[in-house]
Formats: sequence, structure tokens, C-alpha cells
Amino acid sequence: MTATETIQAYFAAFNAKDTDAMLELLSPDIAHHVNEGQIRSGKTKFAEFCAHMSHCYDEHLTDMVVFEAEGGTRAAAEFTVNGTYLSTDAGLPEARGQTYRLPAGSFFSLEDGKITRVVTFYNLADWIRQVS
Repeated sequence: MTATETIQAYFAAFNAKDTDAMLELLSPDIAHHVNEGQIRSGKTKFAEFCAHMSHCYDEHLTDMVVFEAEGGTRAAAEFTVNGTYLSTDAGLPEARGQTYRLPAGSFFSLEDGKITRVVTFYNLADWIRQVS
């Protein structure tokens, strides 16, 4: 697969809520840079993050545009996060089923057809405003 195809498959798995399919696209030593958080290394930490997010949020991504750098070792995606806040996440406002819509983006590094780095950004202040 090309980098673009890999990223499209990653986000298709996200939208299908198929963490196992997402994990298949990752390098064993994936570096996951969480928005406003610490870097998590490895598939186990990634899977734990996905389980936590699925417990607190129901999200679907739309308006996806994927960009691939020449050589296929880096890519980026811009998209809209359409979500529902299901369960209160520590340190954040109380969840009451609020919906939100946020522009977001992710950056990727790839090696040998696997994603080795994911960095995701969105405006946390905007999200807090929408759910408060």
C-alpha cells in the first residue's frame, strides 16, 4: 500500500471502531503523540488509549483529506471530528451526552508500510467550550 492508502485504511478502521485493524497498520514501536498529552510508545499503549477513548467518546471522522510526502515516509491528514461525549474524562468537564464538531489534523511517519509515528492535534479549548 502507498502511504495514502495506509492512512486511509487507518482512518477507515477508526470510523469502523476496529482497533485491531488499526493496530495491524502500526509498527510494534509506534510513537503515539496524544494532543495535550504524553508520547505513548508501543502497540499496547496505543490499544489502551483507544479503549479509554472509546469508553469516553463516540467519534466519527468526516471531510478527510490525506497528503503524502514524496517518498512515502511521511503523511498528514485533515478532517472533522464529529463526536458525542459519553463518559467524563479525568480533568475535563462532566459528560452528559454532549455533541461536538472539531477540525483536527494528524501527522504520520511510515516505514516498511507501517505507521511508526502518529501526532494528532485539535483545539482543546474549542472542545471544552462546546461541551461545557
